[in-house]
Amino acid sequence: MVSLNMRIVAVEEHFTFPDLLGRIDPVTLHRNGWPVPGTAAFNAINPPALADTGRGRIAAMDAAGIQMQVLSVPGPAAEIVSGPDGIAIARVYNDRMARLISAEPDRFSAFAHLPMRNPAVAADELERAVVECGLRGALISGTVDDRFLDAPEFEPVLARAERLGVPLYVHPGVPPRGVRAAYYDGLPGEASFMLAIAGWGWHAEVAVHILRLALSGALDRHPRLKLLIGHMGECLPAMMDRVERVFGGYSRTHLDRNAACAIAEQVWVSTSGFSSLPAFLAAFMTFGADHLLFSVDYPFGNNSAAVDFLKQLPVSPEDRQKIAHRNADALLSLSSAAPSEIV
Repeated sequence: MVSLNMRIVAVEEHFTFPDLLGRIDPVTLHRNGWPVPGTAAFNAINPPALADTGRGRIAAMDAAGIQMQVLSVPGPAAEIVSGPDGIAIARVYNDRMARLISAEPDRFSAFAHLPMRNPAVAADELERAVVECGLRGALISGTVDDRFLDAPEFEPVLARAERLGVPLYVHPGVPPRGVRAAYYDGLPGEASFMLAIAGWGWHAEVAVHILRLALSGALDRHPRLKLLIGHMGECLPAMMDRVERVFGGYSRTHLDRNAACAIAEQVWVSTSGFSSLPAFLAAFMTFGADHLLFSVDYPFGNNSAAVDFLKQLPVSPEDRQKIAHRNADALLSLSSAAPSEIV
């Protein structure tokens, strides 16, 4: 029998401060592939619920039985803004988020937002956000000026996250201009943009991001670094056997472990945006119950539908509790206080 009173923590739930988003020049948005204010595409990725952490958001959580959301900014934000402006946006975001979660500590936690175009400052801001603001790691959206996190300049961020023992949530971003032009452009209406992001490109990009971190040796250099990805593993579960076989001998000369092994050991997967049993089974069989975390992808996903999916999963009561909250509590050092769980 499914738990009737199960603590549920949702780990990829998005939020933005509209005034901080408004500080990004439309030219910068357009140059980085994001829609600009006033367009239908901009409104679609910035629904009113994205800026709500008041009664509306909490009421939606309560209706579905979600005890806690881990908040994060989905982009666009500081990662596309160079210089002092990007640093300022990230710091203000983290300070405000600290105040927000301190007002509702049982309902909200959060990932930090980092000024990734200045990696040294981003590493220091990560530490400040964790130590002073009480945030639980950081979410990084996509490539940074067309560079993945395995680039040498991002070593300070990887090293600091490893030392602090907090995860980096590798989240999608708009693909670089050259990738959009070669793979996604030329379709009618908004089809090109949607194919480049939520329809396909986002997920393929995160898979490449994680593969590069493994194949470059970054995960070997940082064996205690913890990575979190969403969307049932961003295509990786279906490809991990292939990765293991293809790169088993090819990468042996410079890696301590097979890339697939490194990924399985250092990557956790959330269910964000997916209520598909085949996708779940692939993730479950590839990463195991100890590395799966519940998520909705709110407000882009539906709380009640995601919770219903969680409760109907063909897993043991113990594994359901791991996915619902225990893995998140452990990975993010959240309070493990939970209501009594009747199974």
